Amino acid sequence: MKWTISQLQKYRDKNFQIDEYADVTGVMERDPQIRGVSPIKVTGRADLSSGRVTFHLHLSGELILPCSRTLVDVKYPIDIDTIETFLFNAHGETFEGEEVTVVEGDVVDLIPVITENVLLEIPMQVFCDDVISEEGAPQSGKDWAVVSEEESKQKLDPRLAKLANFFDSDKES
Repeated sequence: MKWTISQLQKYRDKNFQIDEYADVTGVMERDPQIRGVSPIKVTGRADLSSGRVTFHLHLSGELILPCSRTLVDVKYPIDIDTIETFLFNAHGETFEGEEVTVVEGDVVDLIPVITENVLLEIPMQVFCDDVISEEGAPQSGKDWAVVSEEESKQKLDPRLAKLANFFDSDKES
């Protein structure tokens, strides 16, 4: 996923399509909660001009993250559409409101950009579908249990049980 500027300039008047897989296993070093990452499928096209290249990319793959409740591995799908612009020469130019990457040297490398997009896609919390799992964290113990929000709304505190009928007795009298 690296091209020199001269290689890219050959495609200036042609259709430059991308359909490759990127290995971004380096994201596991940058974020320790990532337990695994599949190869990221990169598809899209590139628009070239004399001073810039703009990539219109679609990234898809899968991350393995820990469940926030049980710590069991959860497969989290990645599906990102992004537009990335690389400038070949940025002599004192300013780019207000535009996300651009200035090319250092003469090589355009998409791997750091793909890695950043994958890291930005990681959610704050991931929950597994199977709550009762033997390999995960315990869901109950002595004098405690994990309770869902629905269960907590339906459950009535026994100390307030007599107050549940308070308004009903007011209406009768």
